[in-house]
Amino acid sequence: MIAKLQCVVLDCADVNELAWFYASLIGGVVNRPDPRWALGDTWATLHTDSGLVFAFQRVDDHRPPRWPDPARPQQVHLDLGVPDLDRAHDHVLKLGATLLDTGGDRRGWRVYADPAGHPFCLVRE
Repeated sequence: MIAKLQCVVLDCADVNELAWFYASLIGGVVNRPDPRWALGDTWATLHTDSGLVFAFQRVDDHRPPRWPDPARPQQVHLDLGVPDLDRAHDHVLKLGATLLDTGGDRRGWRVYADPAGHPFCLVRE
């Protein structure tokens, strides 16, 4: 091993909107002072309780992915474990997520897009 993961960075148009979306979804502190990054209109962070840091980087001409369209691929996605898919479903929709794929009753996960268009899955624990 030659490196340690410092953070996961997602491109978006509005860094604070996306930081607060994920804070509402998985918890953590938005824009906690950290000497590794300068915060501002083009960069926001989310320090989670697990120690993982998410960063959100503004891209002026952000083109959100169109899952599952290979012409605009997802680029990255997160799998988030939840004890109750139906309850979590209602919660993420209220936060501003968009349902992309229910998967039917037999599958243990559903696919959503965050407000910037990045796909993520809620997975039954």
